[in-house]
Amino acid sequence: MTLRPPIPRAISIQDTNTLCLRCWRRLSRTSPPPRHSFTTVPSARHGAVAVGKSRNSFSKDYFWANPTLKESLGNSLARSKRELQSSVASAKAGASADATSDEILPHRRKKKKTQEQAAGSAETDFPIPPDASSKLTTLSSNLPTQSIRRLLATYLSLAKPRLSFLVVLTATAAYSLYPVPGLLAPAATATPSLSTLTLLFLTTGTALCSSSANAFNMLLEPTHDAKMSRTRNRPLVRKLISPKGALIFAIGCGVAGTGALFYGVNPTTAFLGAANILLYAGIYTPMKRMSVINTWVGAIVGGIPPLMGWTAAAGQCAHEGTWQELLFGESSAGGWLCAALLFAWQFPHFNSLSWAIRDEYKHAGYRMLCWVNTAQNGRVALRYALLMFPVCFGLSFFGVTDWGFVATSSAANGWMAWKAYEFWREKGHKGTARGLFWASVWHLPIVMVLAMAQKKGLMERVWRSIVGYPEEDDLYYDVEEELGSEKETPDALVGERGVS
Repeated sequence: MTLRPPIPRAISIQDTNTLCLRCWRRLSRTSPPPRHSFTTVPSARHGAVAVGKSRNSFSKDYFWANPTLKESLGNSLARSKRELQSSVASAKAGASADATSDEILPHRRKKKKTQEQAAGSAETDFPIPPDASSKLTTLSSNLPTQSIRRLLATYLSLAKPRLSFLVVLTATAAYSLYPVPGLLAPAATATPSLSTLTLLFLTTGTALCSSSANAFNMLLEPTHDAKMSRTRNRPLVRKLISPKGALIFAIGCGVAGTGALFYGVNPTTAFLGAANILLYAGIYTPMKRMSVINTWVGAIVGGIPPLMGWTAAAGQCAHEGTWQELLFGESSAGGWLCAALLFAWQFPHFNSLSWAIRDEYKHAGYRMLCWVNTAQNGRVALRYALLMFPVCFGLSFFGVTDWGFVATSSAANGWMAWKAYEFWREKGHKGTARGLFWASVWHLPIVMVLAMAQKKGLMERVWRSIVGYPEEDDLYYDVEEELGSEKETPDALVGERGVS
């Protein structure tokens, strides 16, 4: 908006007689006076300002003058613009991926997907079998408070039934491996057999002793169990049972188990059962927070049940039945070898299992090799995996199994040794911890079944039962015939001499 000065008087009203032609032309070419504007913008910037502004009076500058409208409308428009750009980009990426996947063959696409998943997945997330105690605790918590099933499930969860069952199986396997004298006797009735009643007392007493040790273990560390996902569902952590009730259960199982082994088997086996409870609850459990040596103590605990099964069988064939004869007699080597097999097996199994939850062990304050010394964790697993070879050779050397067991067991031992080597080389990464864990899970039952199937003299007895044994009457007839011919020879000679 500008103000114009008064328009000068028109030239036409002036007297033309007083002006010459030259002055008239000069006055007609005179420029009008300059305009005076209200704006403070210099005249040199008028063009730039005009170009920067839109001709539309309802432009965004018109609304943006209000800060509230600017914040609300501006954010929504910017968000919509970003969403549109991202959708367009994802559509282009999907189209390019589809085009690429169409060019790749199906089997190569599947292999690439598997490799990407293996590379991108966390090494600590391999599936660990859920604890049976946790399952029973969950079951008991969903049952009515005064239910008998809830009470039984809670007490059974204290016993760690899966671990106790494995302990009983190792004791039973060693019991069946004991070389019974006279296994190659010709008659089936002449072969002495191990007592079924003794086996019943052995399994019952071993299960009760294992339940007692597990209950004491839970009773001593509920605070630390609550810090780990693997143990936070235990009954004492969730307060489904009082510490007094757990203590009564642990003492009752320990007394009943030791008594069953003492009266039904022999005092040596009962002593081993009681010593295992003390070793597991009194030494191994508190040592877990002190030193990594706890793993070796726990391995000794796992090696005692096979020795219990061996002494239970040896007590039926021993002359005096003393602990010196059962533990250090002529036929005691097989029991110690079975114990050594279980002792060595636990290191590949536990070291790979603990590696997956090493952060939880560290948080709970348990000193395990999996986080204290990762390199040593792999070396120990490999070292004891290789120890399986001489142990299985010793079972054949001392007459517990046939020599064919050396070859068959070497296949299983070699499989686990290779997995242990990978575990040591990669320090648990690239899925090697998962591979060693599942190899150890299958290794133990395979080796135990092979040992029982190739027990010394068992296959030969099976072969004789198929082919048949020589008739005893024919054997006695041949012996009497030979003896008779020897007796008749002198008389015949005397008769011939007399006739001559």
